[in-house]
Amino acid sequence: MEKSFFVRTFGCQMNEHDSERISNLLIRDGYVSSDNALTADVVVLNTCCIRENADTKLYGNLGHLKAIKDEREDFKIVVAGCLAQKDRDLIRKRAPWVDLVVGTHNVSRVATLLEETSTKGPIVEILEESILDQEFFSSPGPRLSLPYSAYVTVQIGCDNNCAFCIVPQVRGKEISRPFGELLGEVRQLAQDGVTEITLLGQNVNSYGRDLTVDARRSGVFDSKIVGEQYLSEEGARLRPLFGDLMREVAQIDGISRVRFTSPHPKDLRPETIEAMASTKEIMNHLHFPLQSGSDRILALMHRGYSAERYLEKLRDARLGIDDLAVTTDIIVGFPGETEEDFEATLEVAASAQYDGAYTFIYSPRPGTEAAAMVDRFIAPEVISDRFDRLKVVIERSALARHEARIGRVEEVLVEGPSKKNPDHMSGRTAQNKLVHFNKEPQFNSAERLGVGSYVEVEITSATPYFLRGRLLNVVRSPRHRRKLQVAAY
Repeated sequence: MEKSFFVRTFGCQMNEHDSERISNLLIRDGYVSSDNALTADVVVLNTCCIRENADTKLYGNLGHLKAIKDEREDFKIVVAGCLAQKDRDLIRKRAPWVDLVVGTHNVSRVATLLEETSTKGPIVEILEESILDQEFFSSPGPRLSLPYSAYVTVQIGCDNNCAFCIVPQVRGKEISRPFGELLGEVRQLAQDGVTEITLLGQNVNSYGRDLTVDARRSGVFDSKIVGEQYLSEEGARLRPLFGDLMREVAQIDGISRVRFTSPHPKDLRPETIEAMASTKEIMNHLHFPLQSGSDRILALMHRGYSAERYLEKLRDARLGIDDLAVTTDIIVGFPGETEEDFEATLEVAASAQYDGAYTFIYSPRPGTEAAAMVDRFIAPEVISDRFDRLKVVIERSALARHEARIGRVEEVLVEGPSKKNPDHMSGRTAQNKLVHFNKEPQFNSAERLGVGSYVEVEITSATPYFLRGRLLNVVRSPRHRRKLQVAAY
């Protein structure tokens, strides 16, 4: 009888992609995917330590799973991801019924280690550096929840030192994958029917800087590693290769949309803007994390730019890229943030006129520089008031930018039925805007209007968070071949 597994993912897109790789490894080991944690033979909790209350969520889930473990001896529990990397033996100490604890650097060994637990008992394997073999980066194919789309990891780790962020500690130093290897992966995904690629990295727009530095030092300029365009310059400049990579990915037959996340403002370069402006397959959406509009707070955060420099780069992007949508991240209540600092953030947010924003209340992460600033923590009631005021500014600009699209015809990539109204469909525009639209009777055929279809939708109304529209035409039916299941939140 086949054994089944269930994966629950916490956190960012990098974790989602790691969950896909774990799933792929287990499938190759003979397991089948399940959508039910209660009946699966193996449950994998892929953890995050960036989001608030990450440990509470983990141990809450582990508490529920203990009851299953007590009833079924062959039931296995795996804890992976960033929190596993950070807390190591603490997880087994607090939850001794866990069978396997594995970190971010040895995802490729999950299936092997899980098998070893049958003879060796519980295992904790946390490495300090990544196992950079092909298996570490292996692509599972289309995304499990959106089979027409795929994440492609272009780099791992981060060389920045933001005071609030623990990613460098749990993901390690920045390492870029070879140019040719990435293009080969995308070609295979395109053959599998994927039409949308999201290039993924902790600081994605610095991709390739380490490759060009290594090539310059060694004197070896291999096109499979650094790309043909860099070779044509004979190693004359040390620079990121992200703009070149996006262009090459966009030219692969079958790929209609190229996205990326997440860039760092200090590393947004002219060649990236030019690639987005001149290549129709590269989507006109830029996620551009601000974090704070106060130069004093930005310096405390070690962000590497001022508010003025941030807005200059944003202006360059909007001038260069037609109809660009911009979203951002902002932290409210960073230690030491004064009312004056917060008002500076409001001013920058108003000036930037964002299409949307992910706003976060500062939450200390043990091991980060900011977590030690206890004497400068902001009172919760002050943070709550600031958070509400920021929300007003963000929603105002988002609504204005969305209302400006009413009457336009947008190409939408269909994601499936609307969660709130199954009689409607949902999808994303090129700008990554969520659109809910009606299903006309003549388009009810699953063959024509399935997940992964491209359709034309006339925008009829808007809110700060999504658009509504009317289906006009099915442009293209889905191409993908398979779909697996993974739970994420």
